[in-house]
Amino acid sequence: MADGIHGKRFDMFPMDIQKGIILHRAIDTFTDAHPIFRQSTKRLHANYHHYSGIIVDIFYDHFLAKNWSTYSDEKLAVFTERFYQSLKDNYDSLTAKTQMMMPYMIDHNWLVSYQTIEGIEIILGKMDNRMKRNSNMRLAVAELRTYYSEFEQEFSCFFEELIVHSNHKIQTL
Repeated sequence: MADGIHGKRFDMFPMDIQKGIILHRAIDTFTDAHPIFRQSTKRLHANYHHYSGIIVDIFYDHFLAKNWSTYSDEKLAVFTERFYQSLKDNYDSLTAKTQMMMPYMIDHNWLVSYQTIEGIEIILGKMDNRMKRNSNMRLAVAELRTYYSEFEQEFSCFFEELIVHSNHKIQTL
């Protein structure tokens, strides 16, 4: 939801959502400038140009979901159900776009589907279909398979640093 809220327009949301939007922005800024993330995007740039960052973001989501137990004591399925329930409980605070997307996200269990390459392939295909220009993102699973261990290693190193950065940011909110 935070990606669709620009400038200071987040100040109309409840305080907890405002904090989430600020944290999301801080994570995006950190990620986009991080040398490891940029290294991952360079591997894709020749074929996907400015879509490389979006694709690597999805690849990193895959590695987070796949390795969830490394980062959380709570099972991914339990976390996901709690997250979906939170969306339902706060429906009136969501943007219209998020409200429209929410049933599809829940019905297809996006967050759990990220654990598999097949799930990532479906997500990239859906995103590719929504792009105005032909991004060919649906084809990026080939690079994920080819450079799987490299992407996973990069994610692991990057995510450790992101945890530290995010925890620091949370303390300032």
